[in-house]
Amino acid sequence: MPLTRCSWCGDDPLYAAYHDAEWGVPERDPRALWELLSLEGFQAGLAWITILRKREAFRAGFAGFDPEAVAGFGEAEVERLLGDPGIVRHRGKIEATIDGARAWLRLEEGHPGGFSAFVWEAVDGRPLVRRPKTMAEVPAVTPEAEALSKRLKKAGFRFVGPTIVYAFMQAAGLVDDHVEGCFRRG
Repeated sequence: MPLTRCSWCGDDPLYAAYHDAEWGVPERDPRALWELLSLEGFQAGLAWITILRKREAFRAGFAGFDPEAVAGFGEAEVERLLGDPGIVRHRGKIEATIDGARAWLRLEEGHPGGFSAFVWEAVDGRPLVRRPKTMAEVPAVTPEAEALSKRLKKAGFRFVGPTIVYAFMQAAGLVDDHVEGCFRRG
């Protein structure tokens, strides 16, 4: 008998694997959180499956999402990335990722508990468990996402509007939005 999943992942095996093993799993590793936030920024205006299919190329292009390495990127690296057909070639998003690495370093050094604590403060340190019956009941934005978006912008991140931030919160397990009937729910 096939597993019942949230409808957004459809029948694509890559999407299903992402849903089954990653989406909604609480992530506390600061580097993994920053990678996910960066990729969500690249997703703006595109389908998430596009980013999933390019994720390994993003990792290669952005030094494995090592914030210390990416924070040192300059114009030569921006030009290299703009020429990389394996990623989304958008100057603003590339530069935002570099700026995000620098913001990440500041938070790691200056915020009690670092970047992970900064992010998880949005939900008081534990996942918000929602009980949507259908995808139509899953919001695109919440007050928590709006507040975290503002805090991230103030810290120096870009491409972190409330909709992107809510998608990040869902993906990183700060929110459990698995719908009724999904085998991963709760």
